[in-house]
Amino acid sequence: MNHPRTLRAGLVAVLVATGLSITPSAAAAADVNHAAGRPTTASGAHGQYPASNVTDGNQATYWESASGAFPQYVQVDLGGAVTINRAVLKLPAGWGARTETLAVQGSTNGTDFGTLSASSGRLFDPGSGNTVTIALTESNVRYVRVTITGNTGWPAGQLSELELWGPGGTDPGDPGGTDLAAGKPLEASSATQNYVAANANDGNIGTYWEAAGHPSTLTARLGANADVTAVVIRLNPDPVWQARTQSIEVLGRAQGATGFSTLKARADYSFSPSGNANTVTVALSGRVADVQLKFHANSGAPGGQVAELRVTGTWAPNPDLVVTGLSWTPSAPDETSAIAFSATVRNAGTAASGATALDVTLNGAVAGTAQVGGLAAGASATVTVGGVRKAQGTYTAAALVDPAGTVAETNEGNNTHTAPQPLTVGQSPGPDLQVVGITSSPANPAVGAPVTFTVAVNNRGTTAAGASTTRVSVGGTTLNGSTGTVAAGATVDVAIGGSWTATSGGATVTATADATNAVAETNETNNQQTKSVVVGRGAAVPYEEHEAEAARHNGTLVTADAQRTYAHTNFGTESSGRASVKLDRTGQFVEFTSTAQANSIVVRNAIPDAAAGGGIEATISLYVNDVYVRKLTLSSKFSWMYGTTDLTDALSNTPSPDARRLFDETSALLAKSYPPGTRFRLQRDAGDTAAYYYIDLVDLEQVAPAASKPTECTSIEQYGARPNDGLDDTDAIQRAVTDDENGVIACVWIPAGEWRQEQKILSPDPNRGTYNQKGVRNAVIKGAGMWHTRLYTTTEPQNVTGNINHPHEGNVGFDIDDNVQLSDLAIFGMTTNRANRGHGLNGRFGKNTKVSNVWIEHVNVGAWVGRDYTDTPAYWNPGDGVEFSGMRIRDTFADGINLSNGTRNSKVFNSALRTTGDDALAVWSSKYVRDQSVDVGHDNRFTNNTIQLPWRANGIAIYGGYGNTAENNIVADTMNYPGIMLATDHSPIPFSGTTTLANNGLYRTGGRFWQDVQLFGAITLYAPESEIKGVVIRDSEIVDSTYDGIQFKSAGNAYPGVRISDVRIAGCLNGAGVLAQGSARGDATLTNVSISGCAVGDVVREPGSQFIFR
Repeated sequence: MNHPRTLRAGLVAVLVATGLSITPSAAAAADVNHAAGRPTTASGAHGQYPASNVTDGNQATYWESASGAFPQYVQVDLGGAVTINRAVLKLPAGWGARTETLAVQGSTNGTDFGTLSASSGRLFDPGSGNTVTIALTESNVRYVRVTITGNTGWPAGQLSELELWGPGGTDPGDPGGTDLAAGKPLEASSATQNYVAANANDGNIGTYWEAAGHPSTLTARLGANADVTAVVIRLNPDPVWQARTQSIEVLGRAQGATGFSTLKARADYSFSPSGNANTVTVALSGRVADVQLKFHANSGAPGGQVAELRVTGTWAPNPDLVVTGLSWTPSAPDETSAIAFSATVRNAGTAASGATALDVTLNGAVAGTAQVGGLAAGASATVTVGGVRKAQGTYTAAALVDPAGTVAETNEGNNTHTAPQPLTVGQSPGPDLQVVGITSSPANPAVGAPVTFTVAVNNRGTTAAGASTTRVSVGGTTLNGSTGTVAAGATVDVAIGGSWTATSGGATVTATADATNAVAETNETNNQQTKSVVVGRGAAVPYEEHEAEAARHNGTLVTADAQRTYAHTNFGTESSGRASVKLDRTGQFVEFTSTAQANSIVVRNAIPDAAAGGGIEATISLYVNDVYVRKLTLSSKFSWMYGTTDLTDALSNTPSPDARRLFDETSALLAKSYPPGTRFRLQRDAGDTAAYYYIDLVDLEQVAPAASKPTECTSIEQYGARPNDGLDDTDAIQRAVTDDENGVIACVWIPAGEWRQEQKILSPDPNRGTYNQKGVRNAVIKGAGMWHTRLYTTTEPQNVTGNINHPHEGNVGFDIDDNVQLSDLAIFGMTTNRANRGHGLNGRFGKNTKVSNVWIEHVNVGAWVGRDYTDTPAYWNPGDGVEFSGMRIRDTFADGINLSNGTRNSKVFNSALRTTGDDALAVWSSKYVRDQSVDVGHDNRFTNNTIQLPWRANGIAIYGGYGNTAENNIVADTMNYPGIMLATDHSPIPFSGTTTLANNGLYRTGGRFWQDVQLFGAITLYAPESEIKGVVIRDSEIVDSTYDGIQFKSAGNAYPGVRISDVRIAGCLNGAGVLAQGSARGDATLTNVSISGCAVGDVVREPGSQFIFR
């Protein structure tokens, strides 16, 4: 490739040694190729070699005249009289040498031609690129004709390119003025490697954009109309960049327009480090909001190149809305105060603005909205958002004008104003009752069982609360309990009268303190708490899930093929329920109608990747009951893995034809709560700029207010952390956790807000070796709720510096070793590739560790429980009695939760896992333990979990051990592996005792993997390293399997004594109900097994199999 990627070290050294800098000289007047793209005629042409090929910019195409009939000519019409001073003639670069005898003539009228260069033999030599340059008598002509009278290589005239060079008019040089493109977004039709569009206005001449081919475009989005006068296109002026010619057309688009129009016709521009400092200025005029360079050819690279792009001119009359101030009254509110916010909006632009809106946000969530009337240029108005009540705490207050982007402005980046001081809401004097716990008995009832409840009620106020009623609502049943006087700071357990009869699927329990409003409280918004009671299969999640294909829409329904083909950019296969809706035109939408109260939304979606990889961000518009509410920001940064390999570590973020992991999620708390029957519409509006949106599903949830700090806890704010300030809070969190470990404080409180974390929280070990492998012990860490307290990082794991833990453990979350209770927060990582690692939780976990209501997203592994014994043997402490409940693990690059290294007596309960990159739940009884006869993975339970859309591997996997159980789970839509797999790969301690799979529902599971050769059933047993015995599969249903319902895979070992009972298998698209592959050995007893709709048969034993079905 004829262009450099970096400066030569020697050249840089010489320049530095002589005290010179690499600075471009003033731009010289630029010659242009006036013939580029211009119309042509000829005396004749042979077949598919027309005259138009000589101005198409492609040296590989050519004009050829009629054979054996010299003289012949080809002629170019330049469209008007222009000055030319040289001609460049080309033949295809790979042709052999030849001499053509020719003359160059010019005319102003197309009839009378004069000689510009007399007839002479011109040698075309492949050693010089088959290119001939002819100096011409400088002339002002419109028509140029090349007349050929002989050709030593062929009995006809031949030319592939005819370039006619001359001044392009007066070169304005550096036009000065405002650079309208500075800081504005640039978009490119393509990019190669890491030479992305953003490089072209980053202020660094050493970086550049390069397209992946021709034609290509680079577009500067100015944001509003401007009267543009020129574009300045620069390449690095360093001499190591060779001279080149780029064929460029300049186009523009006004605000509100849909298409581009030409501002400057296509022409060839010379870039020369010595001639014009690799800088070309194109004078033009037009009023546009977008400026686009369209590249047709580049003699120095296979695509267009720009190091720096300037667009000069002046802003057209347009408004520019800014918020100049934000204040509130009362200035020191408490929880009972109705806070009124006053924001001053000024139109700093040069034209009047239309009416719009202003949002006041607190900690990033919209607290209220006011309407802003039209403003004349220079005018200001003050608007008020009133009636805001907030719980005790500290809030970052900001105001955003024109949040929907409905007003075209000269500057869209200055619409937000953040108050210099935070809003502090104090506690009000008086009582304040809140529910702090709900206990149901039994905890996991059977269908039809009576369930009773006890509610823990706390008075967080400053004075005693009088007698009140505590109410429980569950599944249409309302139960009450009497609550006596509760002293300030006290907590009482209230027995609720009556019982609820458990129904299949479970229900959400809502407990309300002071349900009849008998107590005048300081805060009437924090009286409720919800809890899920699980009955039957799956997790009792507190949200409703709505599938796009079942919603009202006017988009395109996208479904999977019959084989559910995967890893070849298959949106249908990767969709929940195996269907989604595509929106690719303005006005298209998907609309969901809620069936319960909701104040939040999660959207599973797919939008395009950036041309060079790395993802893009784009908005989609949310309407509620036909009224615009807000934009939701979607991202593809964490999706789009490329490659044909099935080794996930080897997949790439660099675009190629075969892609997988296409979907990701976005979540948002809404400014208000909406009742059942509300219509939530996701719509692609004109300002929503992704080329397409695949909408798969939404979750609608009523999120409880942020919890208040328990009395016994100490906030990380006491250690210097501040929410939402973008600064690294790791040190404050680590010091608080260390103090908790050492008994200095009783509990770590992480309040509502976003907290940046750039190092794993652990126990610093002064005796560590290469890596710190000591986790947190004896600590309680609480947040204000998984929607309210978020730990996040801005650094991808591979780029972390200064960490003391192992790099693959990453830089967010916690390393846990023993007796840790972690709850009610979210952990969001920055992992974009499995090879880059980064776990949410990891460590030995030990005894009495409980993790509840934690949301983990964009990490490698959600939670890896266990360390190898050799990782600091003195700290050996395998998980025992570890509990995970209420977990949400989404969009990982490897496992969801893996119980390894001798973990025993532990459970994952009532948790939801979606789009994991390996086994969503796994027990791996690995051999990397202290004593393989004792440290066996045993008696672990996966109970009442919902698993959706693993994009690699299994929903549930058990590798060896004994007494392990998967019960009451739902697994749906695996991409390539079973819903549940029992296996002895990964060298586990062998199976013994009983392994039970009971009352599970598997829907659309199984698949094809390992170069599409291996087929997997919904439940698959695979025994390559030792036998799998003692398996019980009962009381389950397997519906719509991609291949077999239950599969015994060919392997080196047997499956003795398998018992399968009370199992319904309905639909196997490409397989059998129960299959024993050709070399499978063992036996299975089938009792009350119902099979229907399987393509290959009901119970099938392949030829050669010694498997016995009873």
